[in-house]
Amino acid sequence: MVDRVRAGIVGVGFMGKVHARAIRRTGGVVVRAVGSGPESSRRAAEDLRPEIVAGTVEELLADDGVDVVHICTPNAMHAPLARAAIAAGKHVVCEKPLAVNPAEAEELVALAAEAGVTATVPFVYRFYPTVREARARVAAGATGPVRLLHGSYLQDWLAADTDDNWRVDAAAGGPSRAFADIGVHWCDMVEFVSGHRIVRVAAQTMTAVPERGGRGVETEDAAVVMFETDQGAVGNVTVSQISQGRKNRLWFSVDGATESLTFDQENPDTLWIGGRDVNRQLMRGSSESPAAARYVTVPAGHPQGYQDCFDAFVADTYAALSGAAPDGLPTFADGLRAAHVTSAVLEAAEKHTWVEVTPC
Repeated sequence: MVDRVRAGIVGVGFMGKVHARAIRRTGGVVVRAVGSGPESSRRAAEDLRPEIVAGTVEELLADDGVDVVHICTPNAMHAPLARAAIAAGKHVVCEKPLAVNPAEAEELVALAAEAGVTATVPFVYRFYPTVREARARVAAGATGPVRLLHGSYLQDWLAADTDDNWRVDAAAGGPSRAFADIGVHWCDMVEFVSGHRIVRVAAQTMTAVPERGGRGVETEDAAVVMFETDQGAVGNVTVSQISQGRKNRLWFSVDGATESLTFDQENPDTLWIGGRDVNRQLMRGSSESPAAARYVTVPAGHPQGYQDCFDAFVADTYAALSGAAPDGLPTFADGLRAAHVTSAVLEAAEKHTWVEVTPC
């Protein structure tokens, strides 16, 4: 890894702070940060503590002292900012969705490859040790052939009619909300663990609250998706931002011929292993594959969570700046994959028919 990576952050809200913490824990430094205006930039000075608060994005990108740009803005700005950062010769970490449509995401993949920069997307749930353990068990054949993939990703932060956020505005968040925001995390993680790729979907979306903040809502509060994979498995997922009591319940089950594996992000230190005669719970830090043990940062019994995953993701991204990308590092290609799955889900819901997912 290059010595002391120098980072710039564009966007200073909640995710900007998560990125700033991960940068510092990785040994990097936040050189510059910029918000959407003077007030948000003032908050950057307080919350992100950069060495310099940039006046504009252009100023940040022109700084030769910035190695990598972290994009933490509303979704509609991701593609133009990533495009500009790549043109400036910067490595890029771009929040998901990488772009609000597949065409823009495909362009960014090509631009990053042409420029030879490292370009990653924070599908950070890959970095739980128990998720890596599940992936290793499937790859080693412990589950047998995977037959069924199912689960949910449920939140409640938009459950009340009075709840509102910029993500609700399609102009800022894009044509999909719940699925593009959290459903793609579920699909990415299940594909990552199982080695299967979703090739065909049927979907139903729902807007439970048709008006928020005095404006009409055009994006979905929830989605139910059925799918088929390239290796003959079938599956389903329920995605919701209106499920009371569910703060961040990303849950999946990978059901194979000889064992099933279940992960729950609200209880991430255990992996449930199901068998016909005996069920087990593998505790993080007890007995893991080398692929999982690499991401254990605290002793067993001490909770390891979301920020730890984010730290590991940023550490692997920074390792790739001067060497080979670590196994499982999510790149712009994975962001493009998510854009294609989202597009297929929206089309399937609109047409009430099965839709093929564009391969990439």
